[in-house]
Amino acid sequence: MLNPTYPIKTPRLLLRPFTMDDLDELHSFHSRPDVVRYLPWDARTYDGTRAALETKLGQAALSAENGTFNIAVELRETGALIGDIFLFWRSPEHRQGEIGFAFHPDYHGQGLAFEASREILRLGFDDLGLHRIYGRCDARNDASARLMERLGMRREAHLVENELFKGEWGDELIYAMLQREWTPAA
Repeated sequence: MLNPTYPIKTPRLLLRPFTMDDLDELHSFHSRPDVVRYLPWDARTYDGTRAALETKLGQAALSAENGTFNIAVELRETGALIGDIFLFWRSPEHRQGEIGFAFHPDYHGQGLAFEASREILRLGFDDLGLHRIYGRCDARNDASARLMERLGMRREAHLVENELFKGEWGDELIYAMLQREWTPAA
């Protein structure tokens, strides 16, 4: 079970549960075609964002029954909601999880997704005791691939045309890290 004390503080960020007050800021990037280009949903309407947010409200703790941990990434300096980060508990038996993220483009290139993702890896390895955490991305999503490499995850696979994604066959990259490879002070 993963039920952290909130907010989780990093040097520049607060990681916290979503609230309904996040609706407008979440919609500001979930509604953008450039943000969702490589995500499994289309640009969301306001009502679609509200429905997604209502689901996120119950995902601030992780258990075998609730296999999705999804929290808000807030910029400490301004209080702006800048990202949406996930840890899926894919296999309690094999102690495997999957990381995922979506960040507002206005905050790209500043190392903020890296900072938030490092904390999610820490929670997965140190607090939940996962053996392996992996991430997947469309092979055309250079930014996500670079982020996972920067996190120290190794590229394990390049799957060729493995899924029909938004109307076209797409390649997928899989990156992973084992608990013994995790270095918290990096």
